[in-house]
Amino acid sequence: MALTRQPHETSKASMPGYAKVIAVLLVAEFVGTFESAMIFIALPSLMQDFQADAAAVGWAVTAFLLVAAASAAICGRLGDIYGRKKLLVIVLLISVVGSIISFSFGSLEGVIIGRALQGAAGATLPLCLGLARESLPKAKVPGVIALIAGSSFLAGAGGNLIAGILLEVGNWPALFLVSGTMGVIAAALVLFLLNNTHVSQGTNQKIDYIGGILFAPAIALVLYGLTNSTAWGLFSGRTMAFVLGGLAVAALWCWWELRITNPMINLRLMRANKMALTQLCTAILGIGPLVAVGVLTPIILLSPSTDPVGLGVSPSVGGMIIFSAAALCFIGSPFSGRVAAAVGARRALLVGIVISLVGYAVMFWAQHNVITFVIATYVISIGTMFAYTAFPNLVAEAVPVQNTSEGMGINTVTRTIFMAVGTTVITMALASSTVAGSTVPTESSFLLAYIIIASTCVVSFFLALRIKDEAADTAQSTDLAEKVAALD
Repeated sequence: MALTRQPHETSKASMPGYAKVIAVLLVAEFVGTFESAMIFIALPSLMQDFQADAAAVGWAVTAFLLVAAASAAICGRLGDIYGRKKLLVIVLLISVVGSIISFSFGSLEGVIIGRALQGAAGATLPLCLGLARESLPKAKVPGVIALIAGSSFLAGAGGNLIAGILLEVGNWPALFLVSGTMGVIAAALVLFLLNNTHVSQGTNQKIDYIGGILFAPAIALVLYGLTNSTAWGLFSGRTMAFVLGGLAVAALWCWWELRITNPMINLRLMRANKMALTQLCTAILGIGPLVAVGVLTPIILLSPSTDPVGLGVSPSVGGMIIFSAAALCFIGSPFSGRVAAAVGARRALLVGIVISLVGYAVMFWAQHNVITFVIATYVISIGTMFAYTAFPNLVAEAVPVQNTSEGMGINTVTRTIFMAVGTTVITMALASSTVAGSTVPTESSFLLAYIIIASTCVVSFFLALRIKDEAADTAQSTDLAEKVAALD
């Protein structure tokens, strides 16, 4: 009996050129990250045009975040079953519909509904990472995965920069016009330039609709409570009601997923040492260094130099500093991928943690000097890049190839949830001590934030040391088992 050809065994002649595949995946991922970032700078315009307060327009952010978190895991799983290319085109087109609704309805409610549909693009990262693993030779996968993951830094900073330019020459509807156009272009590129090779677990298997239905509200309730905890108070009744309610639904969901044969999200993947510890490191670093640079950098750069901590640079200069740090991450991401390929993603993660810790130590001592602060920001960005790009490579090492997008989706959800927790923790640390009669943080509050960051770095470093060092690809053993079965 002839052996069944596996997707990653596709001959070089039958697949698009490597550069073409990478370029298409980068464009698709840029759309998802751009749509996530573009709205922040438009919030003041939305408040003015619709005469709404910050809490009301904040739903334009929250709606996207809630849907994106659920989409990352559920669509990642569906992509593993029905084909990642197909699901990637679908989520991109759903996001286009969301852009059209936000652009054309002329009401805040329309913008929020459209933003919720745009949240489907939260699945672009796990789907693109899965497509990279299935479409490219094994030797190229770590570098490409790192490049795609690193592109989110550039897309996020670029989203704010492009959005700012669009707001100056037009108004907030221009953002949705551009994002919708980008979504159409990306969907067309994926549809016509990528081959139909995909990893399938069998499209005739029964779909776990209950698992999908329970997962979405569990994530939504927890994230909604966390994203509003700064305004409500971390331990207020409203925050606890949403968070504990979400955790209760999550517990029910876990029980259901572990009792059925083909779950929507296979929690049994977490039994592997590497997968479980990767999620734990993602969670702890999400609370600290992964999110802190995005919170502290703009506050310190833009706060007046007369504040206890502040450099007093202009918004445009601050924006360019942040964008240049993101560009550095994108340019350096292939190097972190090569490190992961050469010595394993665990060591790349350890390198990232150490560099981040050094960078934050420098930032603490450099927060009164622009040049040294910028250098510290660049160091932190490099460390964050190593850690951020190590996670998907660790997942790729830990899970079978047919579960790639599902595993990446789980990691994306973990990072999203705990970066939301981290945002709350860091902002509450800054609010713990303020100048009398104002809301300006004191130096001691910044010190508390740095202590939290350092603690998470140390804890995650020792956890990363416990990750099994062998880079054995589970997919190889899976493929071997399938070939033996075929021979039988």
